[in-house]
Amino acid sequence: MRKRNTAVWVGFTAAALVAASGCGTESAKKTVRAADKAGPAMAALARATDRTEQLGSAEVSMTVDTDTSGPVAMEGTYSWGDGYAFDVEMDTKAANMQDVNHSPTTRVLFVDGAYYYDVDAFRSGPYQGKDWIKVDGSAVFGKKGAQAFSGDNGSPSASMKGLKYAKDVDNLGTETVNGQRTTHYRAVIDKAGMGRFADAYGEGSPMGAATGAKSIAMDVWVGSGDLPVRLKQKLGTMTISMDFDKFGRTAAVKAPPAARIADLTEMVKEQQG
Repeated sequence: MRKRNTAVWVGFTAAALVAASGCGTESAKKTVRAADKAGPAMAALARATDRTEQLGSAEVSMTVDTDTSGPVAMEGTYSWGDGYAFDVEMDTKAANMQDVNHSPTTRVLFVDGAYYYDVDAFRSGPYQGKDWIKVDGSAVFGKKGAQAFSGDNGSPSASMKGLKYAKDVDNLGTETVNGQRTTHYRAVIDKAGMGRFADAYGEGSPMGAATGAKSIAMDVWVGSGDLPVRLKQKLGTMTISMDFDKFGRTAAVKAPPAARIADLTEMVKEQQG
């Protein structure tokens, strides 16, 4: 593996995987109480937020698209019931990871604040035989930025919570999405709302670092049982689309066996510096 490329693909894939990060730390119950004053559309989104948070996990198909890098698709389990975690497969070429993985797809985990990349086994050197790369989130976003992903922050549930900061919410009517009858809502979080995001996250917000967004446009398609079927977010030059399935029926996300892990956190920190 060429060391000079490590920070590039780690930074790219990590930014893509957390681009749909959540936007608040208050409970969904507070969201509901505030939304009751904001009309039927906001109240419906608050119910969907509360229900999403309660179920704790889902199967998600996500696409992250930027003006400079093009779309990256990923699919797998996202969990937020006991801390934010995910287990996804993503396109190796689109994620710029061909140097470290010759498989057409790459499995990526996020557990306990660290990223794990399933790659080709190291052929020599101190990591010979190891086939997982570990990079702590602090290497990509700094210590304070990484702390923003405590609890469920960063998860689809937290993204739904961010709707409480929306200034404008519209009901765009019924639509069929993935074979389900849904109601389409559109919300816009303006500059003032983004300021509240920063207050919630603290200094080093990973959302700001990853996207440079000055506002967020969110489209949510809510189906039966007050659950989101699709969530689409526009953050600066980045667009994230997520389709949801199997809420609350996913397996727990676990880190790889320690004997198979090459921890490159310090090397990435040096290169980022």
